[in-house]
Amino acid sequence: MEVGAESFARCLPRLRRRILRAAFVALDMEFTGLHSTSLQNNEPSLFDSPAERYVKARQSVQHFTLVQLGLAIFSKENSNKYVVHAYNFFLFPSTLGIRDIEFTFSASSIQFLSHYGFDFNKFLKDGIPYMNEEQEKILKQHLLAGTWKVCSTSCADRDVLKKAIDEVTSWITAAKEEDTMILQDLNGYHMLEVQLVLRQALQNVWTEPLGDKKVMVKKVSPEHRQLLENSSYDPCQKKLILLSARGFTNLFQILVKAKKPLVGHNMLMDLMHLHDKFYRPLPESYEEFKRNIHNLFPVIIDTKTVTKSVQKKCLFPRVSSLLEVYTVLCSSNLNPRGPPCPVIALASGCSRYAEKESPHEAGYDAFLCGSVLLMSAHLLLCRSTDDAVDAEPSFSQYLTVLAEHVNKVNFIRGGVSSINFSGKDAPCRHPPALVVHVRGWPGLTERQIYQEFKARCRFDVRRLSKNQFILLSNKHKQLILRDYRHHPHLQVSVYRHWRHSPSVNCLLQISGIVALWSLLAFALGGARSC
Repeated sequence: MEVGAESFARCLPRLRRRILRAAFVALDMEFTGLHSTSLQNNEPSLFDSPAERYVKARQSVQHFTLVQLGLAIFSKENSNKYVVHAYNFFLFPSTLGIRDIEFTFSASSIQFLSHYGFDFNKFLKDGIPYMNEEQEKILKQHLLAGTWKVCSTSCADRDVLKKAIDEVTSWITAAKEEDTMILQDLNGYHMLEVQLVLRQALQNVWTEPLGDKKVMVKKVSPEHRQLLENSSYDPCQKKLILLSARGFTNLFQILVKAKKPLVGHNMLMDLMHLHDKFYRPLPESYEEFKRNIHNLFPVIIDTKTVTKSVQKKCLFPRVSSLLEVYTVLCSSNLNPRGPPCPVIALASGCSRYAEKESPHEAGYDAFLCGSVLLMSAHLLLCRSTDDAVDAEPSFSQYLTVLAEHVNKVNFIRGGVSSINFSGKDAPCRHPPALVVHVRGWPGLTERQIYQEFKARCRFDVRRLSKNQFILLSNKHKQLILRDYRHHPHLQVSVYRHWRHSPSVNCLLQISGIVALWSLLAFALGGARSC
């Protein structure tokens, strides 16, 4: 279930086979932060259009990184049963390259992860490396030129390297050809870096990784060394170094080639990190980002948009978190007359999730995601027709009933309900707004308006004119209108575009001036004719 750098290469062939046999794949991610507070006006707002939100989120994605990616592979084994293989991948940016990677931690995000038992040592010490196409291109150039380096600048890394070199140089003077020694306790890139440095410094040694954090060093003749270097079994060939440095990106490319339906929950940030960390740096253009994601993953399903539909069409309680939705779907008899929902069985290596809830562990949330999708799709299929539903519906039947939700990713607090990755977004429709007219309170700012109203409701505020502000909120409007009816400085009313819009007011003023001049000209012209 838990995969780090040490075991990733061994797991990759098995992961590839399982993905190719899968009906669909669900994913979830945990980050070092969500919204950067160091950037001005970066908080999501009800005023945001999808393009405006993308600009904000792009800046945050560039600041933060992934710490864990969860993958749940759902395979239809027989009849009406899906078997799930769930994985937690600890990730850490590749340190093999010419440029060191920088990223930011949000204190609240780290506190949140810590509260749910996240293992930061696995992230830091055994995180699987990854890189995007741009970083890979730079590394290739430096590997060919021989100017590569490992960006390990800590004293601990230097000490490991120095200790290994000292051990080998002390041993080699008395060693005979074909003699060997073993270097112990080498983690991650230390395995690769020690071998490359020793080979570069000493022309009469050869190295081979033994696994279990060990490297064998052998004394050889220069001629034997040359033969070994040209062997296809050399673990330090440039293409193998690149394969190792690419790390998790190898699995990302398997997912892209497999073109399996990709399932997530509130997955906009997940998709942006996928693009930025494993494919290419996020483009400035929102539309280009949408096109790229659709080319990579032609079928995306966000369970947040699906469950919104289930809540409208079925007697489904209003719950917010993914775990709450899963619990309701498992415990409620929402479909008493239809065929039973498919059996969802965790594979033997993932049984911990069947025994204990693990919220905000990426593999567990990915498992919840895929399970919610199957149960919701089954419920919608049974409600979509009066005819009898097959006792064992195929996944393609579920995709058909989910068609209106495919490639629609939930949009949190904004001008649209979802982002359409396979076409144009719906026009922005904001909730009815309130306008605040300020009297006798000079210099009032958006921040002060926010502080004034924040105790009554969650809302967003923007300045409309020198003495007017717009408030957008999904609820409690009547409460605010009532409480501020007799306020000495703030007059609150429902926003009317024709009355409060600066552009409409400007147009009316210009029209009034034009009409006045026309009337005056007519009056003066009439007076002359008399």
